[in-house]
Amino acid sequence: MMQLVCAMDLSGGQVVHGCSGNRSSYTPLTWGLSPTAEPVGYLKAIRPRYLYVADLDRIAGTGSHDEMVLGFAGLVDRCYLDRGCLGPGDILRAPFIENVIGTETAGPDLSGFCGGYLSVDVKEGRVVPTGEDPVALLSRADAMNIDGCIYLHITAVGSSSGIDPGEAGRIRSATDLPLLYGGGVRGEEDLGILHDAGFDGAIIATALHTGAIPLDLIRRGVFC
Repeated sequence: MMQLVCAMDLSGGQVVHGCSGNRSSYTPLTWGLSPTAEPVGYLKAIRPRYLYVADLDRIAGTGSHDEMVLGFAGLVDRCYLDRGCLGPGDILRAPFIENVIGTETAGPDLSGFCGGYLSVDVKEGRVVPTGEDPVALLSRADAMNIDGCIYLHITAVGSSSGIDPGEAGRIRSATDLPLLYGGGVRGEEDLGILHDAGFDGAIIATALHTGAIPLDLIRRGVFC
């Protein structure tokens, strides 16, 4: 079984719709399945089992949604949280939170982190900010003191661009750690590609709100 994770980008206290990493253009997600972009109301409407949160304000160094995210306890089984960790001291500890260490903010030296998921943040096929091949970084992840990885195709976020089976296989084969995929998932066919490639989870948002992926799947939290 492959875990299905609902993505939630937070900015200014609202759920916003991300597209290709152009954060200045993100607007509140008012057109989807939830009648509100207020995060708690959004979660109560969608009722996902698993959640991925990108605190865009904290990633940009302009604010924080920590208190709000801690209030999600009881609404989801697990919350993968990218809050722009610069170092091990930025980890937010709570029983339901799986901290995400994004290469975008943590930079090239990841040796100090213990546990959590490494997010290999990719734009135009290269890791941000080092510019290396993401497969090269994933191939070193097994030797790191982390629990798993996320391949986050930032360029494809919100684009419904689809998944290439060959590329999915190349990425998955790079590490034996649990691996989630995010960015560009178009529908159930793409979920099947990721499942067949051996991914442990898929992070979705746009395909859910357009109806390409049924709401009951994100509520069950699994695809098999």
